[in-house]
Amino acid sequence: MEERAAKLALPINAEYNIAVNDLITLFRPVGPKELELIRASGNRAFPPRLPQQPIFYPVLSEAYAIQIARDWNVKDSGAGYVTRFRVRRDFVSKFQAQIVGDSSHQELWIPAEELTRFNDNIVGEIEVIAEFRKNEPKQLPAV
Repeated sequence: MEERAAKLALPINAEYNIAVNDLITLFRPVGPKELELIRASGNRAFPPRLPQQPIFYPVLSEAYAIQIARDWNVKDSGAGYVTRFRVRRDFVSKFQAQIVGDSSHQELWIPAEELTRFNDNIVGEIEVIAEFRKNEPKQLPAV
């Protein structure tokens, strides 16, 4: 009986002792300045929003994050990066996914005043999974 129970156990994030099903993976396209601030936090937090930025918007799909980083961040700042991170599902579940443009463009809209609490619910590090620069071919990174 004990052996059967062990087989049914959920995978655990060893560093935080949290069941993997209790986490959601999100993505955020960023430019060089935001990436520098993320790195300054030890890759543990997103920087506070500027006064003209009332919403923090992580996105639900890697493909959408790649599109923003490649097509918008590169144009605006010369480079774009895609970050991936995991957040406690119970915290983000209170934010409804917003569709912006086509149905694959889904974002969570986190009010700026909730960003500190959002950061507190990130489990593990924020990692860079793709990088795009001006004058480089526009191709998707290997996944």
